[in-house]
Amino acid sequence: MNDLLRYFQRELPGINDFLDAEADQLNGLVKDVAKHILGSGGKRIRPLLTLLFARTMGYTKDDFHAIACSLELLHSATLLHDDYLDNADMRRGKEAAHIVFGRTETILAGDALLALANQMGARYGKAHLSWLLAKGIMETAIGEIEEIQFSKNPSLDRERYMEIIIGKTARLIECACRCGVALAGGTPEQEDAAGEYGLNLGIAFQLVDDALDYASPTSETGKPEGGDLKEGKVTLPLILLMEDSDGAGTEALMEALGECSLTGDQCESILSQIKEGRYSEKTRDEAAAYVEKAKACLDGFPPGEEVTVLKQAADFVLTRTK
Repeated sequence: MNDLLRYFQRELPGINDFLDAEADQLNGLVKDVAKHILGSGGKRIRPLLTLLFARTMGYTKDDFHAIACSLELLHSATLLHDDYLDNADMRRGKEAAHIVFGRTETILAGDALLALANQMGARYGKAHLSWLLAKGIMETAIGEIEEIQFSKNPSLDRERYMEIIIGKTARLIECACRCGVALAGGTPEQEDAAGEYGLNLGIAFQLVDDALDYASPTSETGKPEGGDLKEGKVTLPLILLMEDSDGAGTEALMEALGECSLTGDQCESILSQIKEGRYSEKTRDEAAAYVEKAKACLDGFPPGEEVTVLKQAADFVLTRTK
């Protein structure tokens, strides 16, 4: 992972400086909200992926920050809206923005970040880049809508669960990779390969995220243990547990999840069963298969530092503890 760490340390200051400068230009009503979410410790994986694929394609200009960072703004906007809709108290170990600044300001800040991201992507005068951003926003929004609908009528439908995580997480990571190739003028085939890498990486990323919800302490994730369960969300660890059960109580559990009415004792019992059955670890095993698919998508790109870092980034997803 040394190449990944060195690359990250080299590029992260420029990414953060660019994001900070863009946020400073926002209206005062929403600027502080935007800086709150942007300064809350995000991994910046999306802008880094855009940069990596652009350089993999031989792109040497230093004007990549606008398109790369637009993906981070889109992601940050979804976090602001998500936390408001979920009525979440914490984000990455800090109070959620809507609690600190108010609901109206938070929603407006999310809207402003979406608009700014689109404006940044349009700076290149490339219609395809703007189209990719618009498509990424739409697919992410659809994923979020489907998750809300699913939470109102939850089930142990693994196919539906996968559709949701692809929409709400993987498509934006796919978009980041495609934008890097598009910026460098790559072929449709090269863009598709980069997109497949990002899609599989994004699926693995969300699977690990869902595993962490049941396995990592709040001090590491910044979220309460079992938070998804308490919010009525059906994720893979719970699906795996129920697939191995005799089915008794499934209907009652789904009803309680849909109404967010699980008691503290019920939550603790499910958490214990998931830990005892190692369902978080089994979810990570499924993520590992997607990581291997992602790395295979890099075979057609010229070897070099960037491809090495992209492979290490895929492996890093499996080692995450927060």
